[in-house]
This record gives sequence, C-alpha cells and structure tokens, in this order.
Amino acid sequence: MAKKIVIIGAGFGGVWSALSAKRLATLTNQEDKLEILVIAPEPTLTMRPRLYEAKPSEMIHPLGPIFNVSGVKYVQGAAENINTEQNTILVRSNEGTESTISYDRLILAAGSSVVHPKAITGIDQHAFNIDSMESAKKLDSHLQSLSTTSPTPSSNTIVVCGAGFTGIELATELPKRLTHLKNPRIILVGNADQVGPDLGPGPRPVILNALQDLGVELKLGSAVTAIDAESITLASGEKIATNTAIWTAGVRATPLTQQIPSEKDSFNRLHVDKHLRVSSVENVFATGDTAAALADSKGHYALMSCQHALQLGRVSGHNAAADLLGEPLIDYEQAAYNCCLDLGSWGAVIAGGWEKEVKLQGDIAKKVKCHINQKLIYPPDDIEQALVLANPIGPDSDELFKSILEQVA
Repeated sequence: MAKKIVIIGAGFGGVWSALSAKRLATLTNQEDKLEILVIAPEPTLTMRPRLYEAKPSEMIHPLGPIFNVSGVKYVQGAAENINTEQNTILVRSNEGTESTISYDRLILAAGSSVVHPKAITGIDQHAFNIDSMESAKKLDSHLQSLSTTSPTPSSNTIVVCGAGFTGIELATELPKRLTHLKNPRIILVGNADQVGPDLGPGPRPVILNALQDLGVELKLGSAVTAIDAESITLASGEKIATNTAIWTAGVRATPLTQQIPSEKDSFNRLHVDKHLRVSSVENVFATGDTAAALADSKGHYALMSCQHALQLGRVSGHNAAADLLGEPLIDYEQAAYNCCLDLGSWGAVIAGGWEKEVKLQGDIAKKVKCHINQKLIYPPDDIEQALVLANPIGPDSDELFKSILEQVA
C-alpha cells in the first residue's frame, strides 16, 4: 500500500512541497509507493506578494492543471483539527461536510495571516487589509468607489497603518491606483521612529526619497490606538480624518500550529530541525510561514516571505518523501538573501544579504522586481519543467538575482 503525504495549504510552501515530493518519487521510480494529497479551500495559488497592486482578482494561478498532470490529489476544504497521536486530520468541506484523512507524513503549509491588535478600538470593524484575496478585492472596490462620492478630507485621505515592507509597497503603489481622485492624500503611519525598521539603514535613504517624490506623507513614532468610519486616532492624540485605514502591521502563523505540541516562536511558528521536521512530534514537517527554521549558520531564521517559502517547500516535500521512500534527507539552508522592495512608479530597491546593502535602485531594480512578481514565482503547468524547478538543490538567491539581471538588463 502506498504511503501518504498530506499537505495542508496550497500557498508557495504547499505547492512546492507537493512537487518536490513528486520529483523524488519519480526520480527513484517509486511513484506507486507514494500518495501526495493537498488540502486547501480552493485549487488556486493566491499571488499574495502582489496583493498591494490594483485588480487583485487577477492575482491567482489555477493549480488544477499541474496537480492533474503530476498525479497530486486535491481535497477541497479546510483542516480544522490535527491529531498527531492518531496521524489524522479533520477536514470540513466548503459545503460543511466533515471527513477524516489519515497521513503517514504531514506537511503543515497553511501560511500566516495579519494580526489585528485587540487594543486598537474599531480595527476589526473599520480597517481594510491586503492579507487575502477577499480582503484585497474589498479594498480595491472601496478605492474605486471613492470617486463616486463628493470629495471630503475623509474620502480623499488614505492612511496605511504600518511602515514595514508591506506598508511601504502599498503606500508607494497607491498614487498610481488613485489617479481617479483629485488631490488624494496618502499617509504612511508607523509606531517606530524609522520607516522600515526591519529593513535596516541600508535601503532607508532610497525609501525616503521615493516616498517624498511620490508625495506620501510620513507619521512615525506614534502608534494607532483607534479606528472608526471617519478617522484614525494616534497615541499622540492626533486624529486623522479618513474613510480608508489599511492595516499592514504584523503577521502570525496559522492557528493550526497551536494544535501541534511543540515549541513555537513569537510568530507562532513551529521550531523545526535542519530537515524541517517538528522534532517534538513524529511524522510532522512544517514549511513556509509555519516553520521557524534556521536559514544559515549565523543564527538567521527564514523570513515569512515568498522567497523563503519557495525553498522551504522544496526541502520539506523532498524530506517527507525521502523519509517514506528510504532516500537521504537534505538539510535546509538559505544563506543567500536579497530583499526586493517595490516602490511604485518611482521604481524599486534591491538590497543584498542580511545586512541589506543596496545593490540596485530605480528603474532597473523595478524590472527585476516585476520579473520576480510576474514570472518567477508562478509555477509552470508543464510537469517536466515543474519537476526540474522542484529540485531542492538549485541556484541560491544570489545566483537567481544574477540570472534575472542578465535577462532584464
């Protein structure tokens, strides 16, 4: 009887886990010994790194074709309960029917979601976000509707709450998305004293230059304390009139990690070993945004990003399959890192290494960013090409960056 790998989640980590597991079974002529099954609400990959752009409904990629040709099975629904003692998962279908699925190896790839701090009054009722396809479409519709009402300070002011990676990308993209409004005001709010605190000092002058050129206002060093239908309130006591407050600060791994008895980090990610196995329980791997995985020997942990999820997925899928097929496991390592930050119509900035020293900025950096967002992160429908790309031992971020630069230069 074939052994079964069950993957919860069809994001970047989940998709590439499935393809990498399939690749190993194919290479070792053991396809009949392995069943690969993906559980997700929809058979689509949401291009989450692009949800700050206009027309988010176009930012999906169907997974049915590649699942069909690869022999990966798909179950539509949401995983509600994981029983690590019995190796089972309780799944609720989109229609509400419950079923139980057993596994020999589980890969948790259910991603993360934005956190709404409970201390902020009105955030659940009045804040927009771009964390999911549904919420990004809701914001897009709202932004388009602003031109149908009489312009007021509230309707013409958009406040992006959170001056980190996502907030910066959204704020710098908004001028291009708001050309239907007369004199829109865009404000980027952050509670730290610097914009992009986690991005470090390297790219900060470039970011500040782009924000200034695009007319985006900055309000730093004051947290948001309340949001209502007509304004936001800052800890300083200042009120900003707005009908559009967009929350971008902070994410946490899926609540499903709480069902696995294991040590977790401050993002609720499961601590894993070098093979991405959750060491405190048997038969469970974590990948993508659910894994607190050391990326190198210097103490850097993988970030909750597409760049890291792609490689985490390839390694977790390979190792789950190798564990069942009696093949060697490989270590997860992702020492090379390049931060690619979109800055709207101004361009982009690319910073290399964990120190984030600026490599490129402006138009050429924008071309690299567009190549990544519009081509590189999309899985192919051709099975042979997909299995080649699913190799967990391949070019690192520096090598990919060099190749992309040669293509777009």
